[in-house]
Amino acid sequence: MEFYLTALILGLCLSAMSLGIFISMKIFKIPDITTDGSYTLGAVITAVLLTAHWNTFAIIPIVLVAGAIAGILTGIIHTRLKIDALLAGILVMTGLYSINLTILGRSNVPLLDVPTVFSKFQLFSNSVYNNVSIAIVFIIVIALLVGYILKTDFGIAMRATGNSASMTRALGINDNKMKIIGLAMANSLTALSGYLVAQFQNFSDINMGIGIVITGLGSVLIGEALIKWWNINSILGQLTVVICGSLLFQMVLAFTLSIGIDPNMLKLVTASFVLLIVIIPRLKKHD
Repeated sequence: MEFYLTALILGLCLSAMSLGIFISMKIFKIPDITTDGSYTLGAVITAVLLTAHWNTFAIIPIVLVAGAIAGILTGIIHTRLKIDALLAGILVMTGLYSINLTILGRSNVPLLDVPTVFSKFQLFSNSVYNNVSIAIVFIIVIALLVGYILKTDFGIAMRATGNSASMTRALGINDNKMKIIGLAMANSLTALSGYLVAQFQNFSDINMGIGIVITGLGSVLIGEALIKWWNINSILGQLTVVICGSLLFQMVLAFTLSIGIDPNMLKLVTASFVLLIVIIPRLKKHD
């Protein structure tokens, strides 16, 4: 039981990244690979500042700003330099690897003896239940804030830009500026996921972000399938379903490990599962 609860906590921690990918890929239709770098960036900054005895909550705005800067760089390269969004993300992600390694100072930093967001509050005597409850509260707050932003006039302009950039330009909205802000938001949320996961796993590793975009993409695709299935139109409802997609994705991986699959094959299983999610709706269309 605790094994699946641990997967649930990880799914909750990664939900912030799933919301970020939802913004970049589903609202703005931008395949943003910066995710791999900004996720590690959040974890790296968290590890360095926690070991320097910073308060865990004081680290949050720094992580958000760092993630936003990564997203802004990708946005500027894409919109100002007219470089394909996918390539722009790869360029920033590649550069972030060196930056992350420089900040971290070594390949791995343990966080076993420092206070984390999960040890600040003792709501339950059982540490697993305590971590679940804290992660739930954290993600609810994040989802409500993102939902509120996307429901404001500014948020509606962002969503309109994703639907039709030419229409928003005709209305006097700077679509390039909206894309940059959208990517900044997306990577801020991704860095926040790195902040949470580093504290939950009690370590930060320079390679922890490799392929993490596939996990986020799988969560968003599951959420998108549920959104269409249940015909959810409200933005807050869609964000909630994306979070559910993140949880389901981690549960599938946990089940895969529980039946004896070699952990070394987990990345292959993850990629195969995402591929399956993508092709099933297309097979149904052909039928």
